[in-house]
Amino acid sequence: MKSLRRIFISFTIFMIIIFILFFNQSRKMNFGKRDIVYYNDLLHQVSLDIENGVAESAVEDKYTCRIILSKELDDPELSKLYAIGALVLDLNVNGEYVGKVAWNDREETYNNTRYQVLKVAVLLWTAVLCCGYLLLLYMYSVFIKPIEELKDFATDIAKGELDKPLPIRKTNMFGSFVEGFDLMREQLKLSIDRERSSEIARKELIQGLSHDIKTPLAVINATCEVLELKYTRKIKELSSTPSKGANDSHISECTDTLEKIRTISDKTGTVSALISDVMHASLEDMEKIDINVTEESSLILEERIKSLSSFGNIILKNHIHPCLVYMDRQRMEQVLDNVIGNSAKYAGTDITVSFSESEGVPLENGKNCSYIKIRIRDNGPGVDKDDLPLIAEKYYRGKNATDKSGYGLGMYLCKMYMNRQGGGMEYYNDNGFVVELALRKV
Repeated sequence: MKSLRRIFISFTIFMIIIFILFFNQSRKMNFGKRDIVYYNDLLHQVSLDIENGVAESAVEDKYTCRIILSKELDDPELSKLYAIGALVLDLNVNGEYVGKVAWNDREETYNNTRYQVLKVAVLLWTAVLCCGYLLLLYMYSVFIKPIEELKDFATDIAKGELDKPLPIRKTNMFGSFVEGFDLMREQLKLSIDRERSSEIARKELIQGLSHDIKTPLAVINATCEVLELKYTRKIKELSSTPSKGANDSHISECTDTLEKIRTISDKTGTVSALISDVMHASLEDMEKIDINVTEESSLILEERIKSLSSFGNIILKNHIHPCLVYMDRQRMEQVLDNVIGNSAKYAGTDITVSFSESEGVPLENGKNCSYIKIRIRDNGPGVDKDDLPLIAEKYYRGKNATDKSGYGLGMYLCKMYMNRQGGGMEYYNDNGFVVELALRKV
């Protein structure tokens, strides 16, 4: 609208200038010479009428003239007539000079002509002004208004309002462009609708699979409970029999089997908890999973790492410092499972774990904090340098993952869980792939 206002103001100023030029031109107009023969005839008629005794005032009215019966050249009235450019001729009556006859025709002609010129100029100016405003109105309806509509339409699209169509008019000079813009809106709306439908179908599929998986998990867990009860009772029976030495091997075998059953039961509980998370949050909404941070013993972490020996040979270089840390036990177990599981899956080498402490680390609020760090290293080729900055991004999978199962969510979830527990996660290549997990000490 500012551009349109500038156009109107500029055009109005231009027309005012044109009007001033017309007005000045009308004031400077020059007129042609008088017809002396015509006025000589009138002078002769005036002389005859006066000779015939016609009154002076009657003669003046009849011939639109002014009679000055004075022989003085400096007569005031005569001087005034000379000043305004009147035609002054000598008046002779009966062959004798008696005065002057004057016609003030130039002033009257000049005033009439100037009025006519001014009238024509005003009419012309008015016509040009109306035509100009009509032209501006046409330009607004053909050029500016469609652009304003496109601007509003783009704003609506940015807000996600895709149901409002863009009007297409015959007078629109940008008809093809507007039609293409409206087709873009329709295709974008169809794309978003398809994406929403796909999202709903995906969530329904995940929820259905989660429900189906929980059923066999419940059977496995129940079977483990029965077996655990059975072998516990058997160990008690063998321990109470008189021939204790002969039963030592059977007791050892039953104890080993009981530990494996408990491991299976423990893993079943972990898988069941994960499936519950999936049922309440889709893969797109993992950020909404609750993180319940409490004060836990750091020794839990070392015990958890030891229990993951099924992934491969895990070497503990030292023991963790016993203290209290802030963590969500379940999420921390998932992080350790994922990091060590990835090392076993992609490197296939021994996994070295070491523990350390960091003191006096400054926080954003100006306070200092201490951390327990868990350093997990494999001896594999590491992560490709192009993949390394992206492996913690959602759904990203590196070049070495083409023949491996997965969804590209493991490292992303690990980093999110560590950050939301008040700690952090770093990863880099150092003669293998290294992941450092940090938990804040109480």
